[in-house]
Amino acid sequence: MEKLAAEVKTIASTANDVERRKIIDSLRELQYSVESPHDTLNRTIYYNLRLAIARVAMDMKLFETLVESAPVPLTVSKLAKQTGASPVLLGRLLRFLAAFSMVKEVGVDTFTANHITKSMSEEGFQAGAHHYFDNLNKVFQAAPDFLAARKYQDITDPKDTPFRAAYNTDLTIFAWAQGQPSFLSYFGKYLAYDRTGRKIWLDVYPFAQECAEQPITEKDVLLVDVGGGIGDQVIALKTRHPTIAGRVILQDIPETLNGAIPHDGIETMAHDFFQPQTIKGAKYYYLRNILHDWPDAASITILDHLTEAMSSSSILLIDEIVLPDSGVPWQAVQLDMVMMCCLGAMERTREQWRVLLEGRGLRILGVWTYGSVGESVVACELK
Repeated sequence: MEKLAAEVKTIASTANDVERRKIIDSLRELQYSVESPHDTLNRTIYYNLRLAIARVAMDMKLFETLVESAPVPLTVSKLAKQTGASPVLLGRLLRFLAAFSMVKEVGVDTFTANHITKSMSEEGFQAGAHHYFDNLNKVFQAAPDFLAARKYQDITDPKDTPFRAAYNTDLTIFAWAQGQPSFLSYFGKYLAYDRTGRKIWLDVYPFAQECAEQPITEKDVLLVDVGGGIGDQVIALKTRHPTIAGRVILQDIPETLNGAIPHDGIETMAHDFFQPQTIKGAKYYYLRNILHDWPDAASITILDHLTEAMSSSSILLIDEIVLPDSGVPWQAVQLDMVMMCCLGAMERTREQWRVLLEGRGLRILGVWTYGSVGESVVACELK
């Protein structure tokens, strides 16, 4: 078994992200295939406890403390002196963490950091744990009763979701979050961490080639980033292609634009994508992670405003997860459930994207996938 494990580690060490995820999925299926019913029961019913204990360890800064000490291990008694916690409690917590490889046990009441400990010590990782445990767990707990009460109909109304039931609010999660600074802080740090080091649409889409084949002038609009947040994607565009002519416009609501990152060559413009698009005939209109926040009815409104603004030479770029029609990765189906419970929205399959876009008078030119769980850019033109 040790020899087999070593061989897998060797293969994984040279694998790219897609190959690495395939290895993980194969190992996961292997684990499931040899489980007894009792193993499966215990794996399933204790999932929530794992995040809860990790959250306690984060509050106690156990991961940071072990990482700072590494490679020198720490005893329970020494950690107790540093944290002020009960040695008995600490021993129980650390044994739990070690059982799930969050820390490494190297002797009796003695522990050190491993690569997972290092990840779990990072601010963005901990923000993600806080976001899901503190903010979203309550939503997931409300989902079974919510769905049962509605006789298991699909959730397609952002005003009627498990989120609203859990928090007993009439507000959507977007409006509610504006009054919850901890929610916004955890979510923002988590997203930044989750995206660090990942490929983006510019890594796969032939943007520079298309611009060279059909150049525009400095006065023309090159790209409008609709609902583009603080501007990370347009900054990436201008950084990679500073000499491509044309105006680059970042649009979002005023509250979001207040936090936009200033950058040469990027204009900001207040705009609500549920209102008519005021920039007509741009070469590109770009939507990143917008439509997965909305059910089809609202997405149709967003798309219609864009198609009305597009010219025959305009291209709409939709930067979203495109699920395969079968065999969807587990990472992606998790996100789909989050969209459903919080927003009444969804991650869409390739066929669902085709139906939605063609139904609004758009022709799909191609789908360029850059992420291992289906992150893609879908390019469309008017029919």
